[in-house]
Amino acid sequence: MGTALAAPGLLLPLLLLLAGTAGLCRALFSLPLRVVPPRRPAGSAAPVVLRPGSGQQDPPGAADGLALASDPGGTLNFLAMVENLQGDSGRGYYLEMLIGTPPQALNILVDTGSSNFAVAGVPDPDVTSYFDPELSSTYRSQGVEVTVKYSQGSWTGVLGTDVITMPKGLYGSYIINIATILESENFFLPGVKWHGILGLAYDALAKPSSSVETFFDSLVRQAKIPDIFSLQMCGAGLPVSGSGTNGGSLVLGGIEPSLFTGDIWYTPIKEEWYYQVEILKLEVGGQNLDLDCREYNADKAIVDSGTTLLRLPEKVFSAVVQAIARTSLIQEFSSGFWTGSQLACWDRAEKPWSLFPKLSIYLRDENSSRSFRISILPQLYIQPILVIGDNLQCYRFGISSSTNALVIGATVMEGFYVIFDRAQRRVGFAVSPCAEVDGSPVSEIEGPFTTADVASNCVSSVSVHEPVLWIASYALMSLCGLILLVLIVLLLIPPRCQHRYTDNDVVNDESSLVRHRWK
Repeated sequence: MGTALAAPGLLLPLLLLLAGTAGLCRALFSLPLRVVPPRRPAGSAAPVVLRPGSGQQDPPGAADGLALASDPGGTLNFLAMVENLQGDSGRGYYLEMLIGTPPQALNILVDTGSSNFAVAGVPDPDVTSYFDPELSSTYRSQGVEVTVKYSQGSWTGVLGTDVITMPKGLYGSYIINIATILESENFFLPGVKWHGILGLAYDALAKPSSSVETFFDSLVRQAKIPDIFSLQMCGAGLPVSGSGTNGGSLVLGGIEPSLFTGDIWYTPIKEEWYYQVEILKLEVGGQNLDLDCREYNADKAIVDSGTTLLRLPEKVFSAVVQAIARTSLIQEFSSGFWTGSQLACWDRAEKPWSLFPKLSIYLRDENSSRSFRISILPQLYIQPILVIGDNLQCYRFGISSSTNALVIGATVMEGFYVIFDRAQRRVGFAVSPCAEVDGSPVSEIEGPFTTADVASNCVSSVSVHEPVLWIASYALMSLCGLILLVLIVLLLIPPRCQHRYTDNDVVNDESSLVRHRWK
């Protein structure tokens, strides 16, 4: 799950120091704005096989193919899933879920950047509700401890299974792997209105191992729905961390036609862990940044609803900031606005969006010789935060730097209806009708364009995933332990039993140690 702010959330200080008045092309700044970096799962452990049985007759449905129509009397009723989300980009979008028997109602954060389904399992000062397994007759503990660490925050809990239903989701009840969170640090934050997290990425990211069946894999298997879901988040132009009722839609099993306009453009999923895609180039105000396309994918480019901002690799971020500053009509601007430490405030009667350029991201099409571009207007990346007094509206910069990924987060996703077509290994983008500010669209999709001016492959061919690194780490630790044990045994052997080398013996030190270097 990611942020910057990532869900879980954004903490804004309520006291801001403002000086002067707001001019047409000059912004006032107030300190401080805390920006939380994206959270990423880290670590893996020994395999744990958890494949809960449904304990029920599977509902009718088709497991293959693309579902594009609702069946009001069956498992898939997409219209019932419209507007089943609440929330905002600052603190995340969440879905109501009923867990256990009798059912306990909880709000669950939707995160396409992680793979565990976890809920608060004990009281916490920052959550209003939690799941009590002892009150559920259908809860079954697996007795397996699991820890998920993010770059900001972490939690530890115990794996189990229980029955879930979704009031505005699939029809029926399903048995799902659930981690009950017993301890957490900087995961639940003040002001959040959700009580758990729904990881919708691939099982490669599941903790403690990929053998833990994910929430969506369980739905596909038990409900026999197509392996596809789609997401619309309707927070464009609305205050970040506002009332928490902006709304949105999570459609499980297909695509709801009323949630998009125009055509759907698809880009291939490069690796099935995060939803990793290939970005070919970026434009600011119609001007190409002219960077090597591999810079945009260093070391990956992913689509992550759990990340609030558009996050860019450091070199790309610097180029984007310079291009925006050069293209915008702002005469003077503090560097703190670009880095996220300051807010920019204008008179409420003014709309600063006209001062900034459009930002475009080019993605490789399914036909590799073509590309398409998704564009966001400033209304999506110059984001209203709060009002000061009667006259000032303050905004933040919805783009931040990243050390390990380009992350298409809520800043961009709020402009589009995003389809995660796992069956055909692709991510689709279509213009969202809720991406409007003052009646005007704030997002665009255009194409096709030729890819003759970019490399045939902009993604590094060497991709060492987290689980592989952990397996290698355990193997190396085991090897070191074995070598240490041998050395101890040799030290304990009486001198008379030890081999005495002669001039004819050859000792090759280079053969005694194999060195591995990981990037």
